[in-house]
Amino acid sequence: MSDQAKKKTISIFCGSKTGENPLFAEHAASLGKMLAESGFDIVYGGGDSGLMGIVANQALLNGASVTGVIPKVLIPWEQYHKQLTELIITDDMHVRKKTMYQLADAAIILPGGMGTLDELFEILTWNQLSIHNKNIFILNTDGFYSDLIGHMKRLEKNGFLYHPVSESFTVHEHPVALIDELVRG
Repeated sequence: MSDQAKKKTISIFCGSKTGENPLFAEHAASLGKMLAESGFDIVYGGGDSGLMGIVANQALLNGASVTGVIPKVLIPWEQYHKQLTELIITDDMHVRKKTMYQLADAAIILPGGMGTLDELFEILTWNQLSIHNKNIFILNTDGFYSDLIGHMKRLEKNGFLYHPVSESFTVHEHPVALIDELVRG
């Protein structure tokens, strides 16, 4: 298969819990389904719970190849997914993030906790340092990331960023708009 014909893989970073807002799970399910139907494969954190499990299950049900990447230490916490196309077990969190991002053509950030924020800021930093140069999309379900995005704009306004926030990532409020941009992209 030529490089042009190669399927694109999207890295998904999101919570191992579903959160309190039912729209988080709804958007995660829609995103997993639409990515698969649009011909994308997925690499994600390898868990079978929370938003991670929802995205993976919907992608698998709709024909996508889904690769999970999980560090040994998280296997008991996140109940690794046993039905994946491939499961990669890493020695630590840093290798997990690096592997997920290296395997992907772009990244999507859904709602999540501290781990998701860590992943978001690490990949933003990697792009800033030209370690990678991949598109990053934030699914801002029900304004989940609005305050954080506002704070990043404050960082920019106060001279702490090398690139404008608008060049660092793209924000979408709904999975349909995000998928439309990926497909066009």
